[in-house]
Amino acid sequence: MSQGYFALVLHAHLPFVRHPEQDFVLEEDWLFEAITETYAPLLLMFEGLERDGVDFRLTMSMTPPLVSMLRDPVLQDRYDEYLSKLEELAQLEAERNLTNGHIKYLAEFYVDEFHKVRDLWERYDRDLISAFKKFQDAGNLEIITCGATHGYLPLMQMYPEAVWAQLEVACQSYNEHFGCWPRGIWLPECAYYPGLERMIADVGLRYLITDGHGILYAKPRPKFGTYAPIVTETGVAVFGRDHESSQQVWSAQVGYPGDPVYREFYKDLGFEADYEYIKPYIMPNGQRKNTGIKYHKITGRGLDLGEKGLYDPYWAREKAAEHASNFMFNRERQIENLAGVMGRPPIVVSPYDAELFGHWWFEGPWFIDYFIRKSYYDQNTFRMTHLAEYLRENPTQQVCRPAQSSWGARGFHEYWLNDTNAWVYPHLHKAAERMIELSHREPADEVEWRALNQAARELLLAQSSDWAFIMKTGTMVPYAIRRTRSHLLRFNRLYDSLNAGKIDEQWLEGVEYMDNIFPEINYRTYRPLGAALSAGNGE
Repeated sequence: MSQGYFALVLHAHLPFVRHPEQDFVLEEDWLFEAITETYAPLLLMFEGLERDGVDFRLTMSMTPPLVSMLRDPVLQDRYDEYLSKLEELAQLEAERNLTNGHIKYLAEFYVDEFHKVRDLWERYDRDLISAFKKFQDAGNLEIITCGATHGYLPLMQMYPEAVWAQLEVACQSYNEHFGCWPRGIWLPECAYYPGLERMIADVGLRYLITDGHGILYAKPRPKFGTYAPIVTETGVAVFGRDHESSQQVWSAQVGYPGDPVYREFYKDLGFEADYEYIKPYIMPNGQRKNTGIKYHKITGRGLDLGEKGLYDPYWAREKAAEHASNFMFNRERQIENLAGVMGRPPIVVSPYDAELFGHWWFEGPWFIDYFIRKSYYDQNTFRMTHLAEYLRENPTQQVCRPAQSSWGARGFHEYWLNDTNAWVYPHLHKAAERMIELSHREPADEVEWRALNQAARELLLAQSSDWAFIMKTGTMVPYAIRRTRSHLLRFNRLYDSLNAGKIDEQWLEGVEYMDNIFPEINYRTYRPLGAALSAGNGE
């Protein structure tokens, strides 16, 4: 019998970036890089575990924007082109480095990696959602949802209808893609405010994930800290992030990804190669960009990029196995100690951004693979579980009220509300007020019906927490500002057109084509909550 549980939770999310109106937009590469370096490697890992009879358990949130993009034909076509160029470049690198042994070895490594991704992509007929669903249907993977567009819920709590729309639209979208209602939700940015659990219960969700201090400062103080979920008065369970296990992976100072043998993220062939040679594989305007082919290792702290040594996947894989073994050892000792103190089986919940594994930390999928295998074969101190399974087996927990929290700096809301992004919120709040007003309208015809639904889409897209986050981090700020403004401008034009009774149908068709997320949305979801719950979902 195991002494406790360990739950690995991955948060797979990207903002909705889709620009069919342009031939090339650099930000679409965010999705393509994540497919190549994170989502495909995770699926290949799942297939390997299944093939070898390893009965694994994992929880993974897949946000509605990500699911929508992964199933979008325009983006699927563009990823085909992106992957073809990667395959071509890797093959070219292998051929032109025939006499450069180590670079040839690395180029051939990339040829093989991209071939595996291509094989997976084509085996599932370009539909990676069906691949993830397969493992959910088998019971190994539990897929949960998030806010409809990853909206930062505490900063819209003065408009409960807007919070409700983020939750209801997310659950409906999940049901359309996965054929069932989600059981849990990863709160966007793990951000919770008191009272949110009531709407989470009403929308039909069983549990939520927030940051650790949301539980540690709950009232009454939880007896077992973050090592057991708490249950709110609404019956919704709350899981909190474990600081100790998270730090071992996240921390820039003591975390595994900073090891010198691992691949260096910031030294890419797109910036290193001769310009005329690399030109066909960078941006159409000639601007350099990352290709995903990287030949160097981290080597050591404080070194300039020019001082980095050559990467070796063999030794990096060995180091990933070593780190996985260390991580397992630490979880064994942690859970043994907790079980002795608590007098009951603890659960250690370790949530991470999925893109950390593979994209930022190239060896991350290897690390997870080794950790799951070692945990399955080499120890019996803990059992890996997904969160719904844990709740089925442990239905009785302490009743508490969580504390307001997020997983941002200092655990509160300031990362998403500060001097870089505060300007957006008066506009978002005004749009929310207008959308609630529009929700009472009855459309005169099909065009008005479409315009009302498109207004709901534009507000949801404007509310994405990613734009405020990017404004704070200082990377790609013009794009984040442009996206926020464009969705708000489209929303306001729709609002004015509806009130004037003059809708430009040709313009509406263009906007529907560009911002085509949530095809089944019903604008009435923004009605005051009692009315929304009784209005039904369709027309």
